[in-house]
Amino acid sequence: VQLQASGGGLVQAGDSLRLSCAASGRAFDTYTLGWFRQTPGKEREFVSSINGNGGTTYGADSVKGRFTISRDNAKNTVYLQMNSLKPEDTAAYYCAAGLTRLSPKYIRYTDWGQGTQVTVSS
Repeated sequence: VQLQASGGGLVQAGDSLRLSCAASGRAFDTYTLGWFRQTPGKEREFVSSINGNGGTTYGADSVKGRFTISRDNAKNTVYLQMNSLKPEDTAAYYCAAGLTRLSPKYIRYTDWGQGTQVTVSS
């Protein structure tokens, strides 16, 4: 699948943002989808993932209680609702798809969108 992420921006600490990632291609609901983030000089970091039917999600401890992943298979879109944003959430956020079980390992995801930048000011 081809993925196109959007929704990033510059916000203040405590604000909210919703990222979207639209997919094109077949059998969208067979893919596990994930969000990762990366800052310059650091490895790509897992944020959250969701299974094909949207019934199961898995998130990093650093975002639990603040970020929520969801998907709309009718629209071929995955979302990341980010609340109570912190300066340390500043990163380029990437959506990814893979024919895999839920996994925090980026190597499990074969298809990647371009990053969308999120900047949180203090």
